[in-house]
Amino acid sequence: MTHAITTPTLSTHPQRAATGVGTIAEVTTIRFEQSGSTVTRLSAPLVDRNDQEFNVVNVYPDVHYQTIDGFGGAITEAAAYTFSLLSPAEQQRVLEYYFGQDHARYSVVRTHLDSCDFSLDQYQALGVDDDESFASFSLARDEQYILPMLRRAQEVAGRALEIMLSPWSPPAFMKSNLSRTHGGSLLPQYRRFWARYIVRYVQAYRDLGFRVTRITIQNEPNATQTWDSCRFTAAEEKEFLRDFLHPELQRAGLDDVGVHIWDHNKERVYERTRDIIDDDTRHMIAGVAFHWYTGEHFDALALVREQYPELKLVFSEGCVEYSRFEPADSRGNAAMYAHDIIGNLNAGMNMFIDWNVLLDAEGGPNHVRNFCAAAIMADPVTGDARLTGIYWVMAEFSRSIQPGALRVATTKYTADLDVVAAQNPDGSLALLVHNTVDSEREVVVRVNGASVTVLAPAHSLVSLRTPATAG
Repeated sequence: MTHAITTPTLSTHPQRAATGVGTIAEVTTIRFEQSGSTVTRLSAPLVDRNDQEFNVVNVYPDVHYQTIDGFGGAITEAAAYTFSLLSPAEQQRVLEYYFGQDHARYSVVRTHLDSCDFSLDQYQALGVDDDESFASFSLARDEQYILPMLRRAQEVAGRALEIMLSPWSPPAFMKSNLSRTHGGSLLPQYRRFWARYIVRYVQAYRDLGFRVTRITIQNEPNATQTWDSCRFTAAEEKEFLRDFLHPELQRAGLDDVGVHIWDHNKERVYERTRDIIDDDTRHMIAGVAFHWYTGEHFDALALVREQYPELKLVFSEGCVEYSRFEPADSRGNAAMYAHDIIGNLNAGMNMFIDWNVLLDAEGGPNHVRNFCAAAIMADPVTGDARLTGIYWVMAEFSRSIQPGALRVATTKYTADLDVVAAQNPDGSLALLVHNTVDSEREVVVRVNGASVTVLAPAHSLVSLRTPATAG
């Protein structure tokens, strides 16, 4: 059964636009509502005017910070399996909304190396334990759901997507507890084998034409979970990288694959970085991956950015967990994304990768019932796929800020607003303003001697984009 994706109405928003002749900016307003989101768009001119002093947000395109490398989401087995149950027409709509040029324009995808909690069950690519020849290695499981969806996504995007691969656990025979679950640790005698396994996985993806540009060493190395998990101390992660993984990547000619350490929550991101990076390992580490589950900790990211300016800071996972948050709180969930993305960007983040791009109506499938929300939720029984408020937030950041953009300086008149701006490679300017409070806020945007006045409704995300100038 085929159903159209549920979308908000796009209409003209009654902004208090400036009058006069000047650069015409596109203004998009996303109102977070309990029943979903309302998205409205208009064009407004920036005009020469220098008499405003109140309600001002300044943008300074000549003051540059970090490069923003893109936005995306995870194609897990759960997401890809749910995708496979939709009609061909509905599948195409989902892909267009994520990867199409008229919509979110995602440029990066994360997926798991072997199984994770958002798999249908546990599995590994190695068919025979202790097969150091890798004769039994196969991506047959990935070929069932994940890789077909990745290929379709790239077709819609019209380009090769960047892919980050992350392991949740080594095979059980390599671990201290002989299980993929409940933590455990990598046995010392298997460190070289596991490094070769990771490298073989990257090679297999690349041999199929997928552009794996990033890997993490271990997803959530400080967590013992009822699902696929493995613990690494900072010393163990450092030693594994230095003595095993980095040499194997070099041996395989994969020096261009960026290794990201940590891949866990922000509260320990600085000390983990400090404890792993030294004169021996600095050149081996492309970046630090992080999650959001223990709080904002924007200052922790800023500390890493200050002390290690060469690193890429990649948000590699975040979601609305049903065990902790209310699934029906559409307004709160969308606001959580807007607030965290802006806070991370202002602290120095380079890339934001959402968790599952698609889940079923229950928030799965998940083989340990660790359900959560996704930006698009699908009901395989009815064939209906629904865009949530989270989708509209992710899409607006991704379509506004192009890969390669530079974050630029802003100032704001009130703590009620979260504000970030970026200069895109094509010369266009993107400003995003999140109104966090229950009342409307007027925003006088000032940039390069021109201004425009817009209204930010209560609990909304407003974006302003100026036209491209690059030839």
